[in-house]
Amino acid sequence: MNAVYTILLLICSNFFMTLAWYGHLKLQQTGVSSNWPLIGVILFSWVIAFAEYCCQVPANRIGFDGNGGPFSLMQLKVIQEVVSLIVFTIVATVLFQGQALHWNHLAAFLCLILAVYFVFL
Repeated sequence: MNAVYTILLLICSNFFMTLAWYGHLKLQQTGVSSNWPLIGVILFSWVIAFAEYCCQVPANRIGFDGNGGPFSLMQLKVIQEVVSLIVFTIVATVLFQGQALHWNHLAAFLCLILAVYFVFL
C-alpha cells in the first residue's frame, strides 16, 4: 500500500510543481498577471510550490526503503521523473492547447519506460 500512497503523492506533488513552474505563463497569456512585478510572480509560484513540498516530502518518506517503504532512492527518483513528465504533458496539452505531442515526444516516453524497467531490475 505504501507504493500506491507514494505514487499518488508524487502525482499530486508534480501537479502543483507544474503549476508553480508554468502556471504563471498561462496567467500572463490570459492577462491576469501581465502587470505583476517579477517578485510577485515568484511569490505566487512559491505559494504553489509549498503545496508541492507538502506532498513530495511525505511521498519520499513513505516510499523510501530506508524508512520501510518499497523503493530504493534510485527507484524513487526515476518514478518521480516519469510522473513529472506525464503530469507536465497532460497539464501542457490542457492549459497550453497550442502545444502538440510529436513522434519524438512519444519516443522519449518510450525511453523513460525503458529507464523504469532497467532501474527496477
